[in-house]
Amino acid sequence: MEWDYSYIDYVEEAMKRKIWAVVGALPRESKYGYQIYRTLKLNGYTAYPVNPKFREVDGDPCYDSLSSLPVIPEVVDMVVPPNRGEQYVEEAAKLGVEFIWFQPGAESEELVEKAKNLGLKVIYNTCVMLETDKRK
Repeated sequence: MEWDYSYIDYVEEAMKRKIWAVVGALPRESKYGYQIYRTLKLNGYTAYPVNPKFREVDGDPCYDSLSSLPVIPEVVDMVVPPNRGEQYVEEAAKLGVEFIWFQPGAESEELVEKAKNLGLKVIYNTCVMLETDKRK
C-alpha cells in the first residue's frame, strides 16, 4: 500500500474533537482496543466503546453499533481488522461523522479509499495513544 500522508493534516484537527467512539473496544486490559479507549477517557475525551460482543468496557456500557450511541461521535477510532471495518465506515458516513481514524492494522487500501469516497476525513498510519502522549 502506498501511503498518502495527507492524514497528518487531520490529526491536529481530530485531537481537538472531544467525542469519540472506539470500534473494537473490549474489556481486556492487554488489548489495544481497551488501552486506546482508556487513554482517551483519561485524557479528557468522552469516549464510547463500540463492540457487539461485550456489554461493558472499563465499567461503561458498550454499544452494538455507532447508531446506538447516545450522541454522534466527532471521531470514530477503528481498532478492528479491515474485513470487519467496512460496515462501520459506511455507518459513520451515514451518521455524518467527520473523522475516521484507522489504528495501525485496522486499515486497508480499499477501506481507506472507501472512507475518503464517502466524504470522511481519514487518518491512518499513526496511533491515537502516540498522538495523545505528544500532547501531554
